[in-house]
Amino acid sequence: MSAKTMNRIKFLGTAGARFVVTRQLRASGGIWLTLDETNVMIDPGPGSLVRCISSKPKLNPLDLDGIILTHKHIDHSNDINIMIEAMTNGGFKKKGVVFAPSDAIEDDPVILKYFRNHVEKIEILKEKQNYKIGNITFSIPVRHHHRVETYGLNIYGKEISISIISDTKYFKGLESYYKGDILIINVVLFEEKPEIDHLSLPDAEKILSINKPKLGILSHFGMTMIKSKPWDIAEKLTKKLGVKVIAASDGLDLDLDKI
Repeated sequence: MSAKTMNRIKFLGTAGARFVVTRQLRASGGIWLTLDETNVMIDPGPGSLVRCISSKPKLNPLDLDGIILTHKHIDHSNDINIMIEAMTNGGFKKKGVVFAPSDAIEDDPVILKYFRNHVEKIEILKEKQNYKIGNITFSIPVRHHHRVETYGLNIYGKEISISIISDTKYFKGLESYYKGDILIINVVLFEEKPEIDHLSLPDAEKILSINKPKLGILSHFGMTMIKSKPWDIAEKLTKKLGVKVIAASDGLDLDLDKI
């Protein structure tokens, strides 16, 4: 993948919820974003490094400008230390920025102290704050309703914006914080389960119907979503809502310049 010639999102994994991840029914490597000649890894879960190396074309961690961690749960953070190691050539090339919530650093940290000096800096994510990495900026609009400190992302390039709704229980007005041209939604549940702090398909449908992005992408599937065939769900939502919706698959490589 050439950062100089194209803007792309590659899904290195679409697994959500513990059973899908631990059984690797779907991969869990996170998202690689190339935008305006800037390369960012988002939520490097289990297998992230392996998925980068085995990708076709290969994704070289040395090309990364930084890593963003939306929250510290293991399906999002498991490979963050090895990705820091790979991004910095084993620590011999001090480079890159790591963005993470405070509890990923301070409280039962997932980013080990040894690796923190490998990067140029570590920035703590806070709601209503803006950040810059390479040639792109991103903002943290609101804290999510989840068991640990969790944030979604609004990422801004020169010509396109991308919103990512990470893990959260639905709360009133959630959709108003994520108005990107492309809207990626973590949809773990097929049906609503109020006792579980994750979005369901009805939640995603509501968000898409209100926001009407240029492209809606469903990802981070739990078992009930996988059994319900996400690709069929996406096709039905497209027809029902009049919004283009797709279901992410492991290895899905989207050319952002064609959206």
